[in-house]
Amino acid sequence: MSEAINTQIIEILRPEISELKIPFVGDIAAGFPSAAEDFVTDSIDLNELLIEHKESTFLARVKGSSMDNDFKDRDLLVIDRSLEWEENKIALCYVDGAFTLKRIKINNGKCFLVPSNKDFPLIEVNYEQGVFVWGIVRYSIRKH
Repeated sequence: MSEAINTQIIEILRPEISELKIPFVGDIAAGFPSAAEDFVTDSIDLNELLIEHKESTFLARVKGSSMDNDFKDRDLLVIDRSLEWEENKIALCYVDGAFTLKRIKINNGKCFLVPSNKDFPLIEVNYEQGVFVWGIVRYSIRKH
């Protein structure tokens, strides 16, 4: 079972880490068809693949549409709190008492949180506002 932290905007879950091996059939051509694999040749542990730092990794579910060009509502995100923020990374940030998911941009010495949906405004932030990067998005998982 996962431990949940509920906020006003986003649900953050701490994954329960245990081995989760899934059969792996190899690479699949997305262009022209190739010979099909007739058998499973290996397995992948999804926890090993998705979680590099287990003590600082959390899951969060996207709510809303401000990041529509990167994520859709209800996508599941793997967020690592141990990673340093960098220009152009997508981060879960805490601003004005709430969490928001945005891309980090620096321009002329100013820091902006940038939505991927152009219908939403840029958010200019600074340390005086008490803003901090809570974690960096490493992976997203979408149900099709």
